[in-house]
Amino acid sequence: MAAPTPVSSLVHSSTLVTAGVYLLIRLRDGFSQSLIIILLYGSLLTIFIAGANFEFDLKKNIPLSSLGQLGIMITILCVGRTKLSIFNLLIHALFKALLFICAGAIIHNLGNHQDIRFIGGISYFIPLTCVCINISNITLCDLQLLSGFYSKDLIAEFLSVRYTGVFVYTLFFISMGLTVSYSVRLSYYLF
Repeated sequence: MAAPTPVSSLVHSSTLVTAGVYLLIRLRDGFSQSLIIILLYGSLLTIFIAGANFEFDLKKNIPLSSLGQLGIMITILCVGRTKLSIFNLLIHALFKALLFICAGAIIHNLGNHQDIRFIGGISYFIPLTCVCINISNITLCDLQLLSGFYSKDLIAEFLSVRYTGVFVYTLFFISMGLTVSYSVRLSYYLF
């Protein structure tokens, strides 16, 4: 999405995508079973494609990972857990907003340089921002005893217990691994 400034494009992309997922959650009861199946497979492919492991632009990297997480919410919505989808939406929104704010601060402080390959070593210049990015990344990586763990662990348990097919199960857990690899990769390049 093109926006006047790098920071505003981060805010626009996350707000619009999250609003769309919330609308799907609210309207889920009116969907037919065939539409739910189409949404399920579409969301699984979205999670997989939006792994964001080959993007080096900070402005594009974070919204792509957010898109993958929102695909997780639609997946769990399609298998029948509306409240769990809302819970994951709220947890994800809080910590992804922190990540967006920190990315905007980094882009602003570095004179609009967005390539993460050339940003390394910023922990010496903006340590508080780096601490906030680490907290957000650790939470989104589902470290135990943090809120991200409780939302995504419930989703993983539900998909493990309920038989939804080998394709759904495999693609979902591979995509969860891509989320963790994205966060580790971002921390590696930034710090």
